[in-house]
Amino acid sequence: MEDWWKRVCERLRAELGDAKFNSWFGRVELESVHGGGVYLSVPTTFLKSWIQRHFQENIRSSIAADRPDLVEVIIRIRSSMRAAQTSESDDRSAAKAPPARIAEVANSNLNTRMNRKSEDNGEGQRFIGSPLDSRMTFDTFLVGPSNQMSHKAAMRVAAALPGDAVEFNPLYIHANVGLGKTHLVQAIAQSVAVTGRNAVYLTAERFMYGFASSLKNQTTLAFKEQIRAIDLLIVDDVQFLNGKVIPNEFGHVLNSMLDSGRQVVVAADRQPSDLDNLDERVRSRLMGGVSLELGSLDVALRRSILASRIAVAQQRQPGFEVSADVVDHVAHAIDSNGRDLEGAVNRLLARVTLSGAPLTVEIAEQAIRDLVRTRDPKKVKIEDIQKLVANHYNVSRADLLSSRRTATVVRPRQIAMFLSKILTPRSLPEIGRRFGGRDHTTVLHAVRKIEGLSANDRGLAQDIDYLKRLLTEI
Repeated sequence: MEDWWKRVCERLRAELGDAKFNSWFGRVELESVHGGGVYLSVPTTFLKSWIQRHFQENIRSSIAADRPDLVEVIIRIRSSMRAAQTSESDDRSAAKAPPARIAEVANSNLNTRMNRKSEDNGEGQRFIGSPLDSRMTFDTFLVGPSNQMSHKAAMRVAAALPGDAVEFNPLYIHANVGLGKTHLVQAIAQSVAVTGRNAVYLTAERFMYGFASSLKNQTTLAFKEQIRAIDLLIVDDVQFLNGKVIPNEFGHVLNSMLDSGRQVVVAADRQPSDLDNLDERVRSRLMGGVSLELGSLDVALRRSILASRIAVAQQRQPGFEVSADVVDHVAHAIDSNGRDLEGAVNRLLARVTLSGAPLTVEIAEQAIRDLVRTRDPKKVKIEDIQKLVANHYNVSRADLLSSRRTATVVRPRQIAMFLSKILTPRSLPEIGRRFGGRDHTTVLHAVRKIEGLSANDRGLAQDIDYLKRLLTEI
């Protein structure tokens, strides 16, 4: 059977080419042949899903060439223990590691490559990507209507092989806090580990730290070259890039990656057009790719997340039982984000563990009360204020951020600054920065100006009250 399977593999290699065969079939093993079926095994659910979707017919035709009696191909997932025992080197262990270890292997392999690159350059600088959470894989990402498109795009990026044409570049994923953007981009990084591509995941903080360190150590050129040497760059929470130099350097890196046809994935909490910390040209490059939003979690997806978190909790506490009524109550009560749902499960587990009493809907309601209150009041963003005020006064958001001093622009700009001061916790310097880099004294003048005018102008006061209601209503 082993010789026969080698012949099947050679036919597949001839049909698909060395690159595709090595990437997708190097981890496939023949388990058995019986009952008219061929039973194969792979180490991960992701690999199983991809082979079934793209190569099932290729496998069938290669088998049928000399065994037409075998009409069914069944692919199973090997146990993590067995998969772990088959690693022989860094690259082979990345191909065969179970999902829980892919993050470790991916970072290890990447760091090794980058350290070798540093040594070759004689710079002595070690480049280390941000750590990956081994739980954040495609296998553990729960899909619903609100995130389906983003999930499919991420899978396509992760599954691309070396030499394939880049489809979505850059891929820009944005969402509010706790809706899964970090999970999704880390899943890309961990899946790429099995395809042999050179990829790195960086938070904005890690990018800034790395660049600042290179300035201090006078190794800036080596730092830039190390980043530009990779095949896939993932930058998370890009809204936190700040300063005058570092956002510009990010723009240079982005341009270099895109111009050379290498993949870039960016995640943030807002649309690329709202990234006021980045230059207009950088925002334009980001908007030139594919921008996808992770929407709010619907009830069904919230139930699925709760069930998943409860299953994990039950591994630590086997006696932890949660009824369907309790799950349904929590799913309806907490509609904010996945982190709050995880917090709810932790509170329920603590209540059961510490009290020993059965978990009822009433007890669950008490346990998660503080999480439910976090929904009120609505958090207002400066970007939302700018958009609403611009639309209300028939000007563009770009006008509010510009240096134009015409009366049709100055008054709406002052109103937007005033609302930003009273409806958000942002400081005057921060508000000024969000309005085109203005000084905090300009914001203070605008606030005082609108306060004085609205005290005597009933129409202006009514306008401001109307805008406040639109911004703060749930």
